[in-house]
Amino acid sequence: MTSSPQVSRFDWRNLRIRLISAFAIIPAVVAGVALGGWAYVLLISLVGGLLAREWARLVAPTAPIRVGLTVGLSVLAALIAAHLELWWAAWALLIAGSLAAAIVARGLTANVPDAAYGVIYIGPPGVAMIWLRDMPEGAAWTVFMFAVTWWTDIMAFAVGNALKGPKLWPQFSPNKTWNGFFGGLLGAVLAGVVTAFLFKGVGHAFIGLAGAALVALLTGLATMGGDLWESMLKRRFGVKDTGGLIPGHGGMLDRVDGLMFAVIVVAAARFIEHWGWGH
Repeated sequence: MTSSPQVSRFDWRNLRIRLISAFAIIPAVVAGVALGGWAYVLLISLVGGLLAREWARLVAPTAPIRVGLTVGLSVLAALIAAHLELWWAAWALLIAGSLAAAIVARGLTANVPDAAYGVIYIGPPGVAMIWLRDMPEGAAWTVFMFAVTWWTDIMAFAVGNALKGPKLWPQFSPNKTWNGFFGGLLGAVLAGVVTAFLFKGVGHAFIGLAGAALVALLTGLATMGGDLWESMLKRRFGVKDTGGLIPGHGGMLDRVDGLMFAVIVVAAARFIEHWGWGH
């Protein structure tokens, strides 16, 4: 007599760990966004340094320190230039930093293209986050970005675990499902509309609800795209997580992979809105 297959249950333990980790991070993010200025630059710089460290361990496991320092210092210099509104310098520093990382990696017989890509992967999202916060109504737009990104992740995980269903891209990310994908998009749109409504209610010059829904939908797509991209990179390097910094999430790269893509979409929307998008 054969036993019937066991039904997969909702992973409450994983969700609990994820929520505890998220709520441990939220106070630092809220403080950084609220204070703005150099406090926010410091927050983004600390995250950038952790990302550089994890990236170096992936691409140069035998000699991560010099690659990590090169990537991290290049990103830090670009972030400072961005906050000082030296935009050409910021982008020039990222290009120069990418070349420097390649040179250092070559001297260490590490993977040269991957080392150089680390600066391009980490730097532009950081510059975009600095620009977004420093713009007028920057705090509102930055909160919008974080709210949409976080709720995309939460809803994708919750709906995917609850409903299961066909896999989204089993070759690279075997746990993600199409139900989770659409649940994440629903969470993104709801978070975007609610955030826009709340900011409108307290007098902020913010996009309308229809615009917020559209931007949130695109941001949700970018968030999950960034998550899948990180899954592809991890599969390429043969690792499950990029580190063990955050319980339930792995490394910092595991935690902000979607955010790194999402900020580009939100910054682009803010740029369009700034140059005449109607409210």
